Amino acid sequence: MTGEKAATKSWRDSFWRSEDGLELHYRDYPGPEGSRAIPALCIPGLSRNARDFHDLALHLAHDRRVIVVDLRGRGDSEYAKVGSTYNPLQYAQDLQRLFVLADLDRAVFIGSSLGGLVTMILAMLDPARIAAAILNDIGPVIGRAGLERISGYVGQGRSYPTWMHAAWALQDMHQDTYPDWKLEDWLAEAKRAMELGNNGRITFDYDMRVAETFQQGLADAAETEIWNGFDALKGKPVLILRGEHSDILTGATARDMVSRFDGVELVTVPRVGHLPTLSEPAAVEAIDRLFDERLPLAIKAGPGDQG
Repeated sequence: MTGEKAATKSWRDSFWRSEDGLELHYRDYPGPEGSRAIPALCIPGLSRNARDFHDLALHLAHDRRVIVVDLRGRGDSEYAKVGSTYNPLQYAQDLQRLFVLADLDRAVFIGSSLGGLVTMILAMLDPARIAAAILNDIGPVIGRAGLERISGYVGQGRSYPTWMHAAWALQDMHQDTYPDWKLEDWLAEAKRAMELGNNGRITFDYDMRVAETFQQGLADAAETEIWNGFDALKGKPVLILRGEHSDILTGATARDMVSRFDGVELVTVPRVGHLPTLSEPAAVEAIDRLFDERLPLAIKAGPGDQG
């Protein structure tokens, strides 16, 4: 896959407006002109943004349109006027408006962590929009240990004088998640997760109020199971990617998901925790398999020209 700097004109920056008036951003990788392959829609995690999916989007855009969103309060999307709207139901409702405004009929959803929760919620609200689902290290039951670990760093508003300092800080925080990464990997991760602020400091690229809602709902999130959302994906191809050492998607929950109904594939990404970056060979091979082999012929192409 190609780095972002090598293909800076490979997408269009586009925007849609939420029901409460926020300007929300997405990257639109158009794919080949005239392609009718069903599009992919990528949704990042809690504190993440569209940059996470750049390499995967380039890979998939060889034959299809790829939409990568910045959820409200992240990346180039506007920050919420009311902090309580940073919740999965609101994100799903925002995406319902995107489908209309971006001229999408349905898509293969690729949801990382929170993005997978949003996918399952949307499956309950508007299942016809989802042709297939790729759930990246997330399931209907969320590991309490993982939630407590995330609560230890999300929303702290740290800043750094240089990109190298930012990379070292991420390495200190997440070395156990990616034990094989070199310094250049941590530097690339910093440039995905952070931005250069107006004061010249390197800061995380999300509204810190995202953490307030997360912290308030921490106990509920650990106790709430959304099997109804997962069950709403029945009849569609589903791929579950699980980091071998994940503390968010436990092995037991992943196995329960596979046994829930037919058409669910589980792939373990070796030597990573929460969450796989989707650049790992095991993840890419599984994603390609879903698009190339597991989508029924009836839905490989949309009803109109989606390219």
